[in-house]
Amino acid sequence: MIKSIHKALLLAGLLTGALLTFCQAEAAAAYTAKVYASSLTVRSEPAAGASAVGFIKNGTTVTVTDEQHGWMKVRSGSVTGWVAGYYLKKVDGGSASTAAGSSVSTVKASSGSSSATVTADSLRIRGGPGTGYAVVGSLKAKDKVTVLARQDGWARIKTTAGEIGWVSAQYLSGGGSSSGVTTASATSTSSKGVSKIGSKLIVIDAGHGGSDPGMLGTTYNTMEKDLTLQTAFYLRDYLTAKGATVQMTRTTASQKPTLARRVQIGHSADADAFVSIHYNSSPKNVSGTLTFFYSESDDLRLARAIENRLGQGIGLKSNGLSYGNYHILRENRVPAALVELGFLSNPYDEAIVRTSSYQKKAAKAIAEGLADYFK
Repeated sequence: MIKSIHKALLLAGLLTGALLTFCQAEAAAAYTAKVYASSLTVRSEPAAGASAVGFIKNGTTVTVTDEQHGWMKVRSGSVTGWVAGYYLKKVDGGSASTAAGSSVSTVKASSGSSSATVTADSLRIRGGPGTGYAVVGSLKAKDKVTVLARQDGWARIKTTAGEIGWVSAQYLSGGGSSSGVTTASATSTSSKGVSKIGSKLIVIDAGHGGSDPGMLGTTYNTMEKDLTLQTAFYLRDYLTAKGATVQMTRTTASQKPTLARRVQIGHSADADAFVSIHYNSSPKNVSGTLTFFYSESDDLRLARAIENRLGQGIGLKSNGLSYGNYHILRENRVPAALVELGFLSNPYDEAIVRTSSYQKKAAKAIAEGLADYFK
């Protein structure tokens, strides 16, 4: 009986020690991040369909304690739950950095005036660079503005009537960093030469959206539309860190622009390149990435530059280049490429592509491929 008690006490001590070690490890891994969304939904599980347990306002600082498949477990006051990771920026030593690893840009004043044109049917002017600021005016398609500064995807503009405020930069064409609005890395060099990406406008198309989930993972039921949007945000961060101007065809899970509208966005913006992001599916047991082009004269060189970077190693093998007779490529006057970043029908691929680390690697490779293309 005494031996049994001793064994029980010993077991309890071991379990307590293990629990303390686990808690300490979890605490050591935790970090602080800032919310960049007007109202970020906190969910009970790391999935878009999970029930909401609360909401966090833009600019709120939260503690991140875990990560699963691009979702972050956060704690803010009495609210604990899971949020989409691309709406958080890690705070390190008082300065924030993007989830993709690039520094948050600061406001860069223009040395001169740079003209831009509104591409959205209706564009709100806000009092600051974010959706959390009050609306102070509005613009319509084809209105002309002067870009005074840029910050984190927002542009400080002056209208023809003299109004000054902030608008989402993705709905402006022209007024790029070549007109005097620059970021810190716009003039950086690489081992292969000087990058010209800082003067370019690139359209990122996150495939599917809204009522169209795209492909569904056969093992984890992963929705393609969620992966494409997460990857698109990471790609946007890498490109803007290089000084490029970026326009996205959709920025929320609920948006579902038609294929024609996606192409039109690139045409209206007079973009320099168009990249459509997808994840694949097949009844065969296949794995890896695949990069599509339509026009050998316009698209092939872009697709080859991107595929070359993807093939250098992101976690899945590259299956090379392929001709694709897709509307998003066929009807596009802008040099365009469509990338399939893994097979959701393959359990191995699906487990990898669900992670933010893979999505960041893929996004970085695409960004580097674009930089190579513009050299």
